[in-house]
Amino acid sequence: MAEDFRRGEISHNVILEGRERLSISGVTEVVSFDEEEVVMETARGLLTVTGSDLHVDKLSLDIGELSLQGVIDGIVYADEQHRRGGFWSRFF
Repeated sequence: MAEDFRRGEISHNVILEGRERLSISGVTEVVSFDEEEVVMETARGLLTVTGSDLHVDKLSLDIGELSLQGVIDGIVYADEQHRRGGFWSRFF
């Protein structure tokens, strides 16, 4: 499975259990994390998880898996324009 992930042939899944546990596959990089926000790059784009008392339980970039616990309030993917910085950021 790790070999498939490195070749870009891994699927991306998000499993939320009762707003308290979250398992994500297809994670390529963790951009930032604290107790209120976890930002990661996935096989399907930039993903932001918001909440409170968030803790990363498991992180394995070799196989692209991340698990976290806490009170999960939101799971949001950034659109392509937002990822590039948007219209105004190109001017400044």
